[in-house]
Amino acid sequence: MFLELMPLLKQRTLLTTVARIDEKLKVNVIPAKAKEGEDEALTTPLSYTGSPEELDRELGQHLASYVDSHLALGSTLAEAKAEMDAAAKAARRKAKTTQQTSKPDTAGTRKEESATPVAALPDTTPSLFPAQTQTEKHATETSAPERSTQ
Repeated sequence: MFLELMPLLKQRTLLTTVARIDEKLKVNVIPAKAKEGEDEALTTPLSYTGSPEELDRELGQHLASYVDSHLALGSTLAEAKAEMDAAAKAARRKAKTTQQTSKPDTAGTRKEESATPVAALPDTTPSLFPAQTQTEKHATETSAPERSTQ
């Protein structure tokens, strides 16, 4: 049992409990956090219940499998974190270089844009009524309302 736990014990402390439930035994192996902020998946406990004979015969294999899975998960998480950190650094570098190269161009473009007058765009809003020209609008606004004398 302890030979199977040694690779995991190199990285973290393990709490092992054994309890009797009727004529069976329940063995719990609970890994402690190795450092603050560590992924909770690395502290998933192993619980195994069986007769003393079953535990003597099978617990070593289950512990070996558990330790292998735990170590593989730990290395996978470490690799993923390293890749994400590298990608974040590359993205920050790229953003910084694009900001530095685009700043001089942006200033020159703004000066050119402000020097050129912008023509008013025609109103392209759809309407049920025919469009009136500016002079027709002005004439209808200034004329007095018609009164009918019938």
